[in-house]
Amino acid sequence: MQQNAISTSQTLGKDLRALRKARGLTLSDLSEILGRSVGWLSQVERDLSEPSISDLREIAAALGVPMSMLFGHASAPVEEQGYVVRAGARRPMGAGEEGLVEELLSPDLTDDFEVIHSTFAPGSKMRVPAKRPTQEVGYVISGQLELQIGERVFSLGPGDSFRFRGELYSWSNPHDTPCVAIWVIAPPVY
Repeated sequence: MQQNAISTSQTLGKDLRALRKARGLTLSDLSEILGRSVGWLSQVERDLSEPSISDLREIAAALGVPMSMLFGHASAPVEEQGYVVRAGARRPMGAGEEGLVEELLSPDLTDDFEVIHSTFAPGSKMRVPAKRPTQEVGYVISGQLELQIGERVFSLGPGDSFRFRGELYSWSNPHDTPCVAIWVIAPPVY
């Protein structure tokens, strides 16, 4: 079997471009927010320039993502890059302050959607309901989750799935065991 000579490696630049576009920002918009030139930002997105830690902190804040999201690029064998994410190489997302631990199952953020492995701690609850311009689908693997979509409240257990589109939602796990779910979001928001 002949291997493709071109690597589809996940890169910081590709992820930054995907995040910027998912937020409806142009290069000019983001460079203005950051106080940097469009040329510099373009070079960062094309992996021609490496941003400093301070730059990454400002970019993460401007895009509304945790710094950890920008550092979680685990190396993978060339033939797996862009195709396979091993269990031990998932990128953590979010700070986990609400009792939610999320890991990116997608190889990167360059697709039209992202797949997230979510673990909701016992007694955890989303502090503030959210509404984002996305379509979201989830599947509960284990445990139980309370999901509020608009005014409706749903109790979900293993094997249950759900979908909502641009609606106000919140979640909670008022139970004594963790809940594990797979969450698909389009377009990517992390």
